[in-house]
Amino acid sequence: MIRKLLIANRGEIAVRIRRSATEMGMRCVAVYTAEERDLPHVYGTDEAVLLPGSGGAAYLDIDALIDVARRVGADGVHPGYGFLAENAAFARAVNEAGLIWVGPPADAIARMGDKLESKQIARAAGVPTLEPMDESSVRFPALVKATAGGGGKGMRVVLRAEDLPDAIAAARREAERAFGDGTIFIEPYLEGARHIEIQVLGDGHGNLVHLFERECSIQRRHQKVVEEAPSSVVGDELRERLGEAALSLARAIKYRNAGTIEFLLGDDERFFFLEMNTRLQVEHPVTEEITDVDIVRQQFLDAAGDRIDVLQDDLEIEGHAIEVRLNAEDPSNDFLPATGVLSAWRPDREVPVRYESGVQEGTIVGTSFDPLLAKVIAHANTRTEAAEMLARALEWTTIQGVRTNRDLLVSLLRDFEFLEGRTTTDFLDRVALEPRRSLSPSERVTALAACALASSEENRSRSGVLTTLPSGWRNSEMPPQSRIFLVDSDEVTVSYRRDRKGDLLVDAGDGFVPAWFGGKADDYERSVEIDGHATLVTIDKAGESWWVHGPWGDVEIVERSPFPTSVMEEVSGSLHAPMPGKVVSVEVAVGDSVKKGQTLVVLEAMKMEHAIGSPEDGVVSEVKVGAGDQVERGVILVVVEGDA
Repeated sequence: MIRKLLIANRGEIAVRIRRSATEMGMRCVAVYTAEERDLPHVYGTDEAVLLPGSGGAAYLDIDALIDVARRVGADGVHPGYGFLAENAAFARAVNEAGLIWVGPPADAIARMGDKLESKQIARAAGVPTLEPMDESSVRFPALVKATAGGGGKGMRVVLRAEDLPDAIAAARREAERAFGDGTIFIEPYLEGARHIEIQVLGDGHGNLVHLFERECSIQRRHQKVVEEAPSSVVGDELRERLGEAALSLARAIKYRNAGTIEFLLGDDERFFFLEMNTRLQVEHPVTEEITDVDIVRQQFLDAAGDRIDVLQDDLEIEGHAIEVRLNAEDPSNDFLPATGVLSAWRPDREVPVRYESGVQEGTIVGTSFDPLLAKVIAHANTRTEAAEMLARALEWTTIQGVRTNRDLLVSLLRDFEFLEGRTTTDFLDRVALEPRRSLSPSERVTALAACALASSEENRSRSGVLTTLPSGWRNSEMPPQSRIFLVDSDEVTVSYRRDRKGDLLVDAGDGFVPAWFGGKADDYERSVEIDGHATLVTIDKAGESWWVHGPWGDVEIVERSPFPTSVMEEVSGSLHAPMPGKVVSVEVAVGDSVKKGQTLVVLEAMKMEHAIGSPEDGVVSEVKVGAGDQVERGVILVVVEGDA
């Protein structure tokens, strides 16, 4: 058994691996970059070592990771997922250094990592596959994929022949940056299919089992958003066929440790092999929940040369589990990555759900890494119950300072199409969801009143006189006090005063009504009563912004100064950078005529390319950036003069 483990990863998966390793008696060593010193995967570990370099590239330095393992006296390495988890050269380097590799053999990683070779092996094992197409004879719709790809990187759906060259070029660039290999291939794209995957576990003693299926059909940019187990459309007979196909492929390469075989499933119950992920999956918790099997523990047993302690005949599906990926991104703006400081992060304490997170209050969310903040998993007797539990927990999770996909996830989990199990891969394209929840009029008044009264209390706390009197008290009839706020682009004045009896009155635009600002239930929670209706909220301050969390989720309300401020003049037709990133390419020049939505600039952020389109029809009058430039959010990239 491993005594001291190097976890060659970061974030939530490093925390997850550490949990099982610690329970098995191992000491754990974390690695980190200079920008991650205060993250949970670092400070909660026995030891942590600073890596040379910065960003994701630091986690791709094989020599540096092997050197860390040697220096700290580690005898095992777990790669997690992403980064070097499916890099055969890393697995070999670990073994050659005399360390235990927690994963499948390097040969299996190499063979399955090549998407073309893996399809050949699958066909030879009798597993149905989609046939790759030559660039000269592509049938549309088609899917361009990186042979070394994973996690949605290096993938492009192509609907028209004229879009194929750009898609191939973009997929190659993305794959080269993410995996160091820009080789791509093209295969048919099945519209309206489902993404079904089978979890397998094996050891060096010939034991090989499958832990049933997961459905991961709901995706954006080919990256999973919601995962669940079991699938709502897979019955016993289909489950048996899928499981046997997965085991046949795993046997063909003498597979051991944890792995996942992915399939596309049509509505006629025909399925086709997509790829095999030779690592721990992001979504492994849903399988753990329905089988009560600690998959990471099984990985350690195999790595130590022991038998996995799972038998196929003993496995049963218990209930239903759903996982969502809580990402720092803006669903209302094509899921572009969001950045900022996580000014508040408080998981819900009431609903019994599972959080897998690598962030905390104060975490800086930048563009160097994946936008995943946390995975939240609900397990219940039924699928509907799991969905309702998860939606409720998400609503009452406080997430402030960074825009997320939380509102979209809540809307999705309560959507009729989702609850009916109509979860095909085109779900987000065909189902209208609420990307950002709007406040009702009464919720808006409550949130604004909470901010005004909290702001008044803050000012009062800084005062050194008459501290025993309530805020807003006057010994004569005086004009009300006011605060100016910006909420959802609207400027609102909130006024408040106390009547002759000392009772509080608040006006958020519709006249004064009785109000009460309750005492603190804990360090954050307050009760706000407006005209006899009380709401429990939490209120946090970050700079000039107040963040109010309530039944509606989180809303940012900016407090404005009552004094005039200077405003920079906006350039008409400006195309702004929607997030910090690196300019990959500029697709236009001064004088070019462009159409609204036409790609003008391609930015790279969080390891993905993002095409930035023209704000209107017109002519390019200025290009302010070039390829290779690093830009901050809000910087003007291109100026387009609209057609007269």
